[in-house]
Amino acid sequence: MTEARRLVDKLWSYCNVLRDDGVSTIEYTEQLTYLLFLKMAHERENRPLKPERIVPANCSWQRLLDADGDELEDVYRRILQDLARQPGVLGVVFRKAQNRIQDPAKLKRLVVDLIDKENWSASGTDIKGDAYESLLARGAEDIKSGAGQYFTPRPLIQAMVDCLQPTARDRVIDPAAGTGGFLLVAHEHAAQHAEDLTPEEREHLRDDFAHGVELVDGTARLAAMNLLLHGIGRSVGESLIEVKDALLADPGARYSVVLSNPPFGRKSSLTMVGADGREAREDREIERQDFVVTTSNKQLNFLQHIATIMAMNGRAAVVLPDNVLFEGGAGETIRRKLLRDYDLHTLLRLPTGIFYAQGVKANVLFFDKRPAADHPWTERLWVYDLRTNQHFTLKQNPLRRQHLDDFVDSYRAGHRGERVESERFRSFSYEELVARDKANLDITWLKDASLDDLDNLPAPEVIAREIVDDLTAALAEFEAVALALENASEAVNVRE
Repeated sequence: MTEARRLVDKLWSYCNVLRDDGVSTIEYTEQLTYLLFLKMAHERENRPLKPERIVPANCSWQRLLDADGDELEDVYRRILQDLARQPGVLGVVFRKAQNRIQDPAKLKRLVVDLIDKENWSASGTDIKGDAYESLLARGAEDIKSGAGQYFTPRPLIQAMVDCLQPTARDRVIDPAAGTGGFLLVAHEHAAQHAEDLTPEEREHLRDDFAHGVELVDGTARLAAMNLLLHGIGRSVGESLIEVKDALLADPGARYSVVLSNPPFGRKSSLTMVGADGREAREDREIERQDFVVTTSNKQLNFLQHIATIMAMNGRAAVVLPDNVLFEGGAGETIRRKLLRDYDLHTLLRLPTGIFYAQGVKANVLFFDKRPAADHPWTERLWVYDLRTNQHFTLKQNPLRRQHLDDFVDSYRAGHRGERVESERFRSFSYEELVARDKANLDITWLKDASLDDLDNLPAPEVIAREIVDDLTAALAEFEAVALALENASEAVNVRE
């Protein structure tokens, strides 16, 4: 950890220098990604045992070391352009890459002093991986860049993975991969006892365990590099991160574990046409016969997509906003299908103030895929309320893994039949759930202590933030209602 912290401090100090030139934290991390990849490729090519060429000779690290001034800027630009046209991992890492460091002297210092003086291949995956992860976490704090929307709190990811317990035999996917956090933690969990794995299991763990889909080029780049620095995948061949819209089509492949935090935005960028034949129009039209209902709500579409890509008896843990639990229409249809055709066994109500995106009230849905049957697969839904009387903020009181210990213990991974109800953990039968209005799963029972105990109110800044979060969430719901009314009005006009 000391070595990783030294690397982070060294790299981060230069970010402060470049900020004055208008280079944002996320742009700086992208430049580090390009240069780290080139330096590590150089180290791989020049190692004494089994040297391996990863980039074309005209794109070598040595060319950057040999150039100065305007020539360096020109060489760097041409290297980025050439690598962007390459297939596989190279194409993902360098896709649409641009040089954001306009001062050749500062670029030279970044190449020579910060990157070249370190032997990244000798650092070990833990050190360089932890250093890179720390930079991504700091980049997420750069609110203006919007990078936080791709970054799920690591304590939450760890708790979700500890519940699903992926092994070296699983295939794990995140269809909204962001910077790859879920895939990294899942891989770390599966590799805990690597010494006991067979050579085939180790190879699977490296090359075919993790899969991610990410729509945004820059974010996919960070995810691909993040996996490589942690020893997942290889620098040559196909990338474990695909750059595309996951909602476009059924990919065909099926996965035993799905871990994801789909984007919070409500609108889909596509015209969705589901099996019900209805349209929800945006920019492009696609038809998904595997979707039981048509909606422009992105989270509901991601939920339908995840249900499709799960292998039989596969397990999923997905972060979704409150509206997925209570929204009528498409939301109700999907909830009833989930309760009937899948085993929706656990719901974790998350506290507010833990995400970089403000105004988000979210939950984690845990469910398993089951074969077709003439009976509902969900027998009981267990709800854990970590929201009521809990107050977190990103800076003063951030969510930590220990805050989720009781939930993970109560989850009883591998022994769900031994669960016990507690103050925060209650179960509800299938009959109770489907009898609720619109199969509403937004279930609460705890009393908010601050409503009665005026002497025990949260700090003013916490109250202020919760008010802002509530108003933001309410506006999002009003936007959804307005959008639904507009779509209904358009449909009437079309029929007329």
